[in-house]
Amino acid sequence: MTAESAVTTCFRHPKVESHVRCTRCDRFICPSCMREAAVGHQCVECVKEGVRSVRQARTAFGGRISAVPVVTYVLIGLNVLAYLAELARPSVESRFDMLGTAPAGYLPEGVAHGEWYRLLTGAFLHLTPAEGAFGITHILFNMLALWNVGRVVEAQLGRVRYLALYLLSALGGSVLVLLLAPQTPTVGASGAVFGLGAAYYVMGRRLGYDRRAVNQYMAGLLVWLVVSAWMTSWQGHLGGLLAGGAVTLAYAYAPRDGRRTLVQAGVCVALLVLLVVLAAVKASSLS
Repeated sequence: MTAESAVTTCFRHPKVESHVRCTRCDRFICPSCMREAAVGHQCVECVKEGVRSVRQARTAFGGRISAVPVVTYVLIGLNVLAYLAELARPSVESRFDMLGTAPAGYLPEGVAHGEWYRLLTGAFLHLTPAEGAFGITHILFNMLALWNVGRVVEAQLGRVRYLALYLLSALGGSVLVLLLAPQTPTVGASGAVFGLGAAYYVMGRRLGYDRRAVNQYMAGLLVWLVVSAWMTSWQGHLGGLLAGGAVTLAYAYAPRDGRRTLVQAGVCVALLVLLVVLAAVKASSLS
């Protein structure tokens, strides 16, 4: 055997002499390809494969653990941007608020006339100071609630489940407004926030939070629901509460095996279909 034939090189860099083997695949690796392991060194490919094979940590409801409530931040940002747009151009509110159909004698507009986007856009708008004493406190209260409750719920559910919960709660609120008060224009994230409140209650019961504190929280939410009947759209609040509760019950009590995600997604899709069908039937009766 010649000296030249005894030279070993890195499998990724054939021109670089190497005398160290990857402890996982046993191939020769050069210093630039070495990654420290518990024992010896591993090559880049084996490290990547190891990362892929490591099971990602999950919350009690199946979501990925995340320390930063990104979705909550984004939702607050969207609500604030929409509010600034309302202040700059007041017509934005009447163009995108939740409205089933206009009263007789007005131009045909609303969900019943093909403006289906109002079912969601209205949930990102709020009353402006020009609309009375409630004014800016409308968005302040909703964003404060979203900040306080949303971060907790997002941390437990993970980003995807949390976003689905928020949007379905907002849609549930709009659909109940369409069913019960189709000629009443409504705005506000309250329906979605009430959905998050219902989620917090269900999660608290499921995870064994202090039962007295959780029950007091829900009692306060229901009191505000009653009070809101004289101030804002109680239909939107109740719709969001019911939708959020239904979604979170599926999240919390789905079987903890390979079917969990499928069951949770199935319930969300079923609720979405139900809300869309109810909205379509009501809209057809109004058009």
